[in-house]
Amino acid sequence: MRLSCGLATIFVVFAVVLREQPVHAACGYANCPAGKSNMINVHLVPHSHDDVGWLKTVDQYYYGSRNSIQRAGVQYILDNVVQELLKDANRRFIYVESAFFFKWYNEQSADIKSKVKTLVNGGRLEFAGGAWSMNDEAAVHYQSVVDQFTIGLKVLQELFGTCGRPHVGWQIDPFGHSREMASLFAQMGFDGQFFARMDWLDKKERMNNMTAEMIWKASADLAERSELFTGLLYNHYSAPPSFCFDTLCSDEPIIDGDSYDNNVLERVNTFIEYIQNVTARYRSSHVLIPMGDDFNYQNAAINFKNMDKLIKYANERQSVGSKVNLFYSTPACYLKAIHQEPLTWPTKTQDFFPYSTDWHSYWTGYYSSRPTQKRFERDGNHFLQVTKQLTTLANLTAASVDDNLNQLRHAMGVMQHHDAITGTEKQHVAQDYDRLLTAAIESAQTNARLALQKLTNLTSGEFVSCLQLNISVCDFTKDGANQVVVTLFNPLARPSTQYVRVPVKNEAYIVTDDTGRVVQSDLLPVPSEVQALSFRSKRATHELVFSAYVEKLRSYYIKKRVNRRSVDDQTGVQLNGWEDENISEAKLKARPLDIQSRAEIVVKNSLVKLTFDGTGHLNQVEMNGVTENIRQDFYYYNGAAGNNAEFKNRSSGAYIFRPNGTEILIGNTVSFSVYEGAQVKEVHQRFNQWVSQVIRIYEGVNRVEFEWLVGPIPINDNIGKEVITRFNSTIKSNGVFYTDSNGREMLRRERNKREYFKPNMTEAVSGNYYPVTARIAIEDATKRIALLNDRAQGGSSLKDGALELMLHRRLLRDDAFGVGEALNETAFGQGLVARGKVYLVLGKVKDAPSRYERVEQQQIHLPFWKFFSSASKASNVKVPKVSAFDVAQNVHLLTLEPFGTKERLLRLEHIMDKTESASVTFNLRRIFDQLGGEEIRETTLDGSLSLSEMSRFKFQPEGSKIRKPEYYKSSHTPLSAKKKDSTSKFSIVLNPMQIRTFIIKWK
Repeated sequence: MRLSCGLATIFVVFAVVLREQPVHAACGYANCPAGKSNMINVHLVPHSHDDVGWLKTVDQYYYGSRNSIQRAGVQYILDNVVQELLKDANRRFIYVESAFFFKWYNEQSADIKSKVKTLVNGGRLEFAGGAWSMNDEAAVHYQSVVDQFTIGLKVLQELFGTCGRPHVGWQIDPFGHSREMASLFAQMGFDGQFFARMDWLDKKERMNNMTAEMIWKASADLAERSELFTGLLYNHYSAPPSFCFDTLCSDEPIIDGDSYDNNVLERVNTFIEYIQNVTARYRSSHVLIPMGDDFNYQNAAINFKNMDKLIKYANERQSVGSKVNLFYSTPACYLKAIHQEPLTWPTKTQDFFPYSTDWHSYWTGYYSSRPTQKRFERDGNHFLQVTKQLTTLANLTAASVDDNLNQLRHAMGVMQHHDAITGTEKQHVAQDYDRLLTAAIESAQTNARLALQKLTNLTSGEFVSCLQLNISVCDFTKDGANQVVVTLFNPLARPSTQYVRVPVKNEAYIVTDDTGRVVQSDLLPVPSEVQALSFRSKRATHELVFSAYVEKLRSYYIKKRVNRRSVDDQTGVQLNGWEDENISEAKLKARPLDIQSRAEIVVKNSLVKLTFDGTGHLNQVEMNGVTENIRQDFYYYNGAAGNNAEFKNRSSGAYIFRPNGTEILIGNTVSFSVYEGAQVKEVHQRFNQWVSQVIRIYEGVNRVEFEWLVGPIPINDNIGKEVITRFNSTIKSNGVFYTDSNGREMLRRERNKREYFKPNMTEAVSGNYYPVTARIAIEDATKRIALLNDRAQGGSSLKDGALELMLHRRLLRDDAFGVGEALNETAFGQGLVARGKVYLVLGKVKDAPSRYERVEQQQIHLPFWKFFSSASKASNVKVPKVSAFDVAQNVHLLTLEPFGTKERLLRLEHIMDKTESASVTFNLRRIFDQLGGEEIRETTLDGSLSLSEMSRFKFQPEGSKIRKPEYYKSSHTPLSAKKKDSTSKFSIVLNPMQIRTFIIKWK
C-alpha cells in the first residue's frame, strides 16, 4: 500500500456532454440496499483510487503506459468495472475523479454510454466527490476548489441528471484536512464526507473513544449551514488486510467447491473477526468497509468474483447465529443508514493539520514544496478568472470559445490534485503539469484577445500576456516600450487603484491614461541579482512604475520621450521626470552604502516608515500609528536525516519536514542600496550569493512588500536546505498565532497543542507548522502583525513575537513515503531559483486591522491582469463602457462565467467574518441588468442544484434529544426572479463569510 499520491498533467476534455432525454429512475438513496435489524450491516464499498498524476503523468496513468514505474491504466479499470457491474444488479462501484471518467466516457460507443447511464440510474455506478480531481486541502485556495467542483458536477448533471450528483465527499488521500473544505462540501449540499488520513495519535484516541465519526462545525460564521458529518475510515482506504483480491495484490482468493485448498472457513472467520474489531470502534450497527486501493480493478472480474463469494459465505453463517450481514454498498448509502439511526455524535471545530504518521514524520514539508509551481498555479487561477469574466462581458458564444475556456478549467482542476499543488510528484510529472497549464493559458488567451478586441478601441490589438513578469521580463517590451498600450483588467467587483510595473530598457518614458492625461511614473532598476540570472533575457534592465485606477477595464499608453533624458551623475540611474505642470519631478536616487560608514537608514512615505540598522537588516516599522521593532532575517533548516535509527529514512522530503538541528542564519551583514522614486521607495538587499530581496513601499499603499529571490540553493556540502524568512517583534503573543483556512476564515493555533489530543512534539519545529494559503498573524492586547503571501507556504510562530514562512526547499534524500525521488529541483542546469512576495501589515488591534488585511488579500490574489498591445492598433471605434459592479468593500465577485447556453453563473461572497463586519444588504437588479438578465435563480455553491431543492442530512450532537431524521434546508428564501419583476425582488442579504451563487439567463 503506498502512502501518498501524485501530481501530473492534464488532458483536455473538450465537448463532453451528450444531450439526452432524462431517464427517471430510483437512483441515489432510493436505490440503497436495505440492511437487517439486529445485525452488523457491513457496507462493502468497491472503489479505485486513481491519482490524477503522481509517479506517472495523467495520460500515462490513463493509458497504462510506463508500467515499469507503476502498473496502472485507468481506461482498463473503467472498461472492466462497467462490464462487471452489468452482470449483477447487486454490485456497486464508486468513482471520484471526473477528469479520468469524462475522458473515458467520450471515447465510448453509444451502446456503452447507454449502459453506463443505466448503471448510474440504478445506483450501481455512483459518483463520490465528483470534482475534476480529488483535491489537496492544505495548499489549495478555496476559489480554485469551488471552480473544479463546479466543472465536474456540472458535466455529471448534464450527462446523468440528478442520478449523477454525488451526495458525499470522498477525500481519502489528502495529507490532512481543512475546515474550509468541509464547509464547502456543506455549501454544495453534500450530506457528509469520508477520509482516511488523520494524525496517528488523534486516530488512536478517536478509535479508543468511538469518536472517529463526528459532526464537523466547519465555520465559525456560517453556523448550521456549514455543519457536515465526517467519518474516518478504519484501515486507511484499503481493503481489509489479506482481503485485497486485485491483480496488484498477492492475497489469497476465496477457494470454494470440492478443492483440496478450500479456504472458505478460514477466510470467512478472518473477515468476521475483522468486522467485529471494526464494530467495536464505531457507534452504529452499520460499518463501512472500503474494498479497493490505488488503481485497483484493472481486472474487475477478480475483485467482484471474490467479493461475491465473501458475501455469499459470510451471510450463510446467519443461519447458525452469525450477526454479520454483508452487501455491496456506497458511502452515501452507509451515510443514509446511520442517519436513520437514533444516534448522537461528537463535534469538531478546528481542522486536521498538521498530519503525522509517527513521532518523526510531520507531513508539513509539502506545504512549501515546489514553490514555483505553487505560484504558477495561482497565475493559472488568476488568468482563469480574468478570461471567464471577459468571455462573459463580451458575450462570446462560439463553440471554440467554450473549448478554450474548458481547457484552462480542466488544467486548473488537475492542478488542485493532492499530488499536484502539493509538489509531491515525480519531477517528470511536475514538468508535464507545467506544460499542460502553459498550453491551457495560451488557449484561453485566444478568448481574452477576442473579448478585448470587442470591448476596447484596439480592434486588432495583440493583447499579449507576459507570463515572466515575476523576473521582470516581457517579450512585448524587450526591444523598447515606445507606443505600447497596457490594457488592465480588474477581476474584482469594485474599482481599484494599484501600481503597475512594466519591464523596459533604460530610457525616458511618458505614461498617459485613456483621456490623454499624463500619469506620474518612476523608473527603477531591476535588482542586479535578477539581471544576473543566467536564463533571463538581459534587455529589460528597469521597470516603469505607475499608479492606475481601473473600474473594470482601462488602457494606459507608454511612449518613449526622446527630447529629454536625465541621468544621475554618480549612479548612472535615470531620473524619469519632466518639467510639466501635470507631473512632479521623480527623484530617483541610488544610495549604495559602505559597511564601515553606514549607520541607521530611514526609508519612508506618507503612510509607512522603515528603519534599517547598521548591518543592513530591517529592524523597525512604523505604520497605522504603531511603531514596532521588527527584525527580518533569512535562515535555512538542515534537511538531513535525523539520528534515530528506527527512523533512519525519515529525512525531510517532498512530504515531510524534519529539520536536523537549529536553523542557520543567512547573512550577518547585508549589502544594500536604496532607490527613492516619487511614488515608490525600494531597498535592494543582498544576503549572500543565493538570497536577495527588494523591500518596497508605495505611496498610498498601507503595507510593506518583500520580494524575495532564493536560489540556486547550494548543495556542495551535501546538505539539503529549507529556506525561511522570519520576522521577530516584541509582540507578546503567548504561544498563539493565526493562519487562514484555504484563504477564507482564520483559525487560532496554539504552539505545541491540538484541539482533541496531546501531540508528541519530538519534532517541535515541523510539528508546529501549518498551511498558510493567504495569511498568518500574531497579536497581543494592543498590536498585530500579519504576513500575506502570494502562494501556498508552510508557516509558524515558533516563539512569541515571531512569524516565519518557508520559501524554498532543496533536498537530497527521499522521505520514503512513495514518490521515490529527492526534492532536488533544477532548471537551466542549476538548482531552481524561486522568486515571490510577502506583504507585512502592522496595526492597532483596536482598529480591527484584520478587515484591512481581508481587502489586501483580494488585491494580492486577483490584481489587475496586464495585456500588451501596439498603440498603432487603436481605432476610433466607440466601444461600450465596461463598468465594475461597484459593490461594498466587503463583497467580492468570486465568479462570473458562462454556464451553458445563454446562462451565466454569478457568485458573490462576503469576505469578512462576523468579528470584522455585519451583514450586507444590497440589490442585484443593477448587476442583473448589466449582464442582460432575463431570469435569475439561486443554487447551491456548485451551481448545479437549485437551492430550493437542497435538503441534506442533519445529525444530532451529543447531549441532544434523539429525534426522527432531520434535514438542513436553505436558511433563507432562495432568490428567484424575472426581468419583469420589481426591483425589490432582487434584494439579497450576505452574512459574514457567506457565498451566494446565482444562474442568470440572458437573451
